[in-house]
Amino acid sequence: MERTTRIGVTGHRDIPEPVVECVRAGILDEFASQAAGGPVEAFSALAAGADQLFADLALRNGIPLTAVIPGMDYERHLGGQETRAAFRRLLLACADRVDLPVERTREEAYLAAGHWIVDHTDRLVAVWDGEPARGQGGTADIVAYASRVGVPVKVLWRPGARRP
Repeated sequence: MERTTRIGVTGHRDIPEPVVECVRAGILDEFASQAAGGPVEAFSALAAGADQLFADLALRNGIPLTAVIPGMDYERHLGGQETRAAFRRLLLACADRVDLPVERTREEAYLAAGHWIVDHTDRLVAVWDGEPARGQGGTADIVAYASRVGVPVKVLWRPGARRP
């Protein structure tokens, strides 16, 4: 029986327009290269930006998606109406959902979700500009954690691009 490759995502909520196509192509390439070796599953917290783009591309390519929901009133903190609507749409399409225990702060909840994704996947896609995290549980923190525990990370970003 073929082993399923589990791919998780971490990344910025704000992806500048010039970076989006590079990120989209990189995610699709990661899905295709891993699918060549057998079944693939995707894991995402479904936040704005990188998480929702990754989740949408997984679903469009027939890859089962698991939502990892930080332990807090998550949907309320996702951003505007459009982002929350996309979250609900993606959540309904997920093959599975993991609700994490409630954390004391939002940042601790984001960090716990990022760690859970790393701990339960074989590979991590990081939509990351290479800069330090702007808060606990940010992309840089999750990339550093993945590196510490030995989960391979594919960083996607357009060289020289800056996020807002």
